Amino acid sequence: MAKIYTALGLMSGTSMDGVDASIISSIDGIQYDENFNRYYEYDRELYQNISIIRDKIFTSADLKKLSKELKLLEKKITLFHAKVVNDLSQSVKRFPISRPEIIGFHGQTIFHNPEEKISVQLGDGKLLSQLSKKTVIYDFRKNDLKNGGQGAPLTPIFHQSLRDKVYGNSIPVIFINIGGITNVTCFHALDKDMFASDIGPGNCLIDEWVRKHSKKKYDKNGLIAKSGITNKLILEQALDNFGVTFNNSLDIKDFDISFARGLSLEDGASTITNFTVEIITKSLKKLLDENEYVLDDHLFPNIIVCGGGRKNKYLMDLLKKNILEKIGYNKFQIIDEHNIDGDFIESQAFAFLAIRSFLNLSISFPKTTGCKKPCTGGVLVKNY
Repeated sequence: MAKIYTALGLMSGTSMDGVDASIISSIDGIQYDENFNRYYEYDRELYQNISIIRDKIFTSADLKKLSKELKLLEKKITLFHAKVVNDLSQSVKRFPISRPEIIGFHGQTIFHNPEEKISVQLGDGKLLSQLSKKTVIYDFRKNDLKNGGQGAPLTPIFHQSLRDKVYGNSIPVIFINIGGITNVTCFHALDKDMFASDIGPGNCLIDEWVRKHSKKKYDKNGLIAKSGITNKLILEQALDNFGVTFNNSLDIKDFDISFARGLSLEDGASTITNFTVEIITKSLKKLLDENEYVLDDHLFPNIIVCGGGRKNKYLMDLLKKNILEKIGYNKFQIIDEHNIDGDFIESQAFAFLAIRSFLNLSISFPKTTGCKKPCTGGVLVKNY
């Protein structure tokens, strides 16, 4: 009988609000079964500590200046993750689910600069292994950066398994993942390589604006932005001034909300949301053109939207309209329409990547991260 590998993926994203946890199983690191998902919110103190220190870091020199603070914060983050692992281990006793043998530990991203080959996710894999008594795989981006890649996006190989699960492998599909940053994974019909890239801001600018101008953490359903009026002059100037090229992976520090300074909460949210949609659409079209994503007139790709941004109705309505007008594709769906919980795609992905890493299979590829050749990644530790 084939060995079944069971992994727990732990993902804490750029919203910094908590940890998504998912248990999946796989025989081969190619196809997978979803077993269990749960979300754990950071307590207010930890959330504030992460927010404050991330706002202080702009360069790699800042990492050195703040090394003591970062070490203390890393321990707190790791201890929180250890509690998550313990709680899940107790929870799955009540279900017919195998306990995970491997933990895919993403950690909390605090700095990402591929030019310097630096990507820092706070999380002590050795300590988590010691506390959980499990094999932990962490620091997933390091080997890709070492091999000439951008360190992101790493989810495309999981998107491939997801595509095969939903459609089979002969249907053109574009996954748009709108987290803090927006990334895409594109699949032609049969026999062509997938390609992927970060393509712009996702929720990061909207969230930052709302946090700074209200007591809310984000714009639920896009209602704040929808109630505002987009300042067309400011929007056009911001788009003209925008200078990030998308040969690079992106970090939330590549963007800022200063262009909306002076606008009301509602008008700023509306203008920033429209800015986000325009950048995503423009960058997606550029990426598709560069990769000769030419399809038969009657074979348009299925566009599947994942990530927290899919819940922002105002953003989604704008994005559908923009992509239809400027690219010509209209087959939009959110991942949840396929009975897959869109809140846990990335935590499932890092469980999947942990299994692939354990099996020494590639997790990044020349057309996804820009690495020189397909390579595996992740540091494996068994500290118990």
